[in-house]
Amino acid sequence: MKFSQWLAFIVVAISVYILWQIRQLLLLFFTAVVIANGLNHLVNWFQRKGIKRSYGVLLSMTFLLIAIVGFFWIVIPPFAEQLPELIQLVPQGIEELITTLRSLAVKLDPELLKNLPTLEEISQEFQPLVNQIAGRGLSVFYTTLAIPLSLVLLLALSLMLLANPQPYRQGFIRLFPSFYRSRINDILVNCDCCLHGWLISILLKMIIFASLSFIGLLILQIPLALAQAMLTGILAFIPNIGLILSVIPPIAIALLETPWKSIVIIIIYLIIQQIDIHFLSPLIMKEKVILPPAITLLAQLFFAMIFGVLGFLLAFPLAVVGKVWVKEVLIKDILDSWQVKSQK
Repeated sequence: MKFSQWLAFIVVAISVYILWQIRQLLLLFFTAVVIANGLNHLVNWFQRKGIKRSYGVLLSMTFLLIAIVGFFWIVIPPFAEQLPELIQLVPQGIEELITTLRSLAVKLDPELLKNLPTLEEISQEFQPLVNQIAGRGLSVFYTTLAIPLSLVLLLALSLMLLANPQPYRQGFIRLFPSFYRSRINDILVNCDCCLHGWLISILLKMIIFASLSFIGLLILQIPLALAQAMLTGILAFIPNIGLILSVIPPIAIALLETPWKSIVIIIIYLIIQQIDIHFLSPLIMKEKVILPPAITLLAQLFFAMIFGVLGFLLAFPLAVVGKVWVKEVLIKDILDSWQVKSQK
């Protein structure tokens, strides 16, 4: 290799190392980009109505702050009131389920009893993985920045990106060779459409999931229906795993109250899942935003191991953006070009 090639390789290696060391800050910046992306569409709507962009930015940030304050003022208090009791009842219900399974195992085959784990053994199995993910993802925010300061920083970054996004966009595009910059601009437009589609769909899913689960739990007269419905709405932010996790608390509480209701709850949540698969996702989410369940699960594990909790929560938008770049750059611009050349 020539000296220039070695120098380029060293520069790339150093750049990759630096990016790896600041990966948590990059993820924070990506979160700000997602928020700014959603608000920017609202600003563009204001502009189409004849409102100046500066006023549109001010109105959009005002709506965001009102939504945040309203959420913590109206929604959080009843949830926080029922949450301690929910935390107390769920382990009791899980223990009741394990006891029932152990009793059934004794009747069927006494040898099966030895293979059934206890609640403590289950928690011990998952504890190392949870500690690893939490330790990586929360160290920056809880030790150096703290939660309030990190939220302020996130809102400040979002406001800066929203107020004047062109310098950041043009600066990123200029990192690429001049002949490829128009192509990068097209890819960024594609990413923008995908992020906007994902954001709209996930907000509607959270509202619909919470509403449907609340109605079902209220009809069954399950205790703490509001807290469990809100938990379902929050966990709807996590694809695939979220709905599975949200069904555990109502089933556990139903086992303590009336066991047959747990079966009805499973049916209700299966209906919610089918509504999501066959109606919500095809109607709300564009085809290019939908990822296969296996790819989504692998992306969640991958980004959780790299970025921690925040990476796990943002795995889907990260995977969507990654899909756009792989499809446009690797497949269309590189692999497809090789195929055309080979045919010639």
